[in-house]
Amino acid sequence: MTVSKQGRSGFTLAETIARRLRDDISAGTLLPGARLLSIRQAAVHFGVSKNTVVDAYELLVLSGDVIARAGSGFAVTSRGAAAAGSRPHHVTEAVDIASLLSAQLEQDFEVRVGDGRPPPSWTEESEIRRYLGAYGRALPLDSDAYGSAMGFLPMRQQLARRLANQQIEASENNLLLTFGANHALDLIIRAMVLPGDTVFVDEPGYYPLFAKLKLARANVMGIARTPDGPDVEDFIAKTATARGGLFFTQSIGHNPTGGSITLSVAHAVLNAATRHGILIVEDDPFADLPIVTQDNRLARLGQLENVISVGTFSKTLSASLRSGFIAARADRISALAELKMLTTVNSSGHVERIIHRLISDGHYDRHLKRLGRRIQHAAQRVRTDLAKVGMTIFSDRSDGYYIYLRLPDRVDDIELAKQAAQQGILIASGSVFCLDRHSPHSRGMRVNISRADNERFYHFLLHALA
Repeated sequence: MTVSKQGRSGFTLAETIARRLRDDISAGTLLPGARLLSIRQAAVHFGVSKNTVVDAYELLVLSGDVIARAGSGFAVTSRGAAAAGSRPHHVTEAVDIASLLSAQLEQDFEVRVGDGRPPPSWTEESEIRRYLGAYGRALPLDSDAYGSAMGFLPMRQQLARRLANQQIEASENNLLLTFGANHALDLIIRAMVLPGDTVFVDEPGYYPLFAKLKLARANVMGIARTPDGPDVEDFIAKTATARGGLFFTQSIGHNPTGGSITLSVAHAVLNAATRHGILIVEDDPFADLPIVTQDNRLARLGQLENVISVGTFSKTLSASLRSGFIAARADRISALAELKMLTTVNSSGHVERIIHRLISDGHYDRHLKRLGRRIQHAAQRVRTDLAKVGMTIFSDRSDGYYIYLRLPDRVDDIELAKQAAQQGILIASGSVFCLDRHSPHSRGMRVNISRADNERFYHFLLHALA
């Protein structure tokens, strides 16, 4: 196939070749992942110089139709095969799962009992607002540099000491600082999950995690959640047959059910995971609260050999200070640090220094004591108010911000959320937290106790569920 030297309609040779290849991609003749001819082969095929082919391929890379792969030439991206304006199926699934997150980021709802975060008055106003101004003037001269991809060293050393107090053995080499828990989960998935891999998750569970795994094209399998933690029989049966690699779970103040794992369940899950070669990723945003029991944590019982621990300050200190960490075996941390360097270079040195100072000066722990008492009082009040309107609660524990309500069988949780939205009330529907939208657990509702002290919400429940 020889391309006219004049090209088509005044286009250069490179533009003409690029347009022909783009037409093949759009028509599906070249499928996602397909490799293009080598530069030498394409030059012969199109009857042009190799420099012209290079220019054509660069145009396709710039338009997003082709990706350059070191050592293996050029390949078609998934974007080119999709119809104009459409998304690949796995991206659509991920975006749909994350729809509740989009609603939480909007500020249109006046009553936000479905929100995953506490109001700013519960977190930022503790010390952050006052401290930011004062500390900003005291930052060292080198604080604007990128620094190590591992994160601010004194902060990692400080976290290692805190983990030791929680009876989890770690050094600074076992710790990687991140932009919060979601960034930590994203790094772990990118590093350890390949398309088609089977991955286990809590069900109901943390829906942004589901979206990330769908985006990674993983085979996501739910492990039924009980008030005492993962259903041990379900975990044993599924991990024995599916032979997956990772199990993502929350042990303390589980999102969305609010429950915490018991010691017997924790031992059983660890034993089964060890037998079946499952690596556990334990995401516990409420682990620092003094009101929680540390004895049941999987990272404490199994240490960091077969458990990766994810922590964050976003739920306890401030949603605006995006900072968290991964605690894991040193070789795993080293690999994750390389990936972090490639994707984000580093996390925020300024934020890490601020949090380090807040912890060092004792502000953080004093704040945690106040926050813990606030959670206990709010949980007791909300449970009492929900009992008055006849609601059934999933778990007796309240180690975090969440309580999970069971809805009557006749109630559609999505329709209930739509009715609430018309009255300016944000509800977190149970089916959002389930892989199987027809699961019995999907007939539920997550309530944030820090936002549920509102008569409009209880008035709505009384009338909607009457």
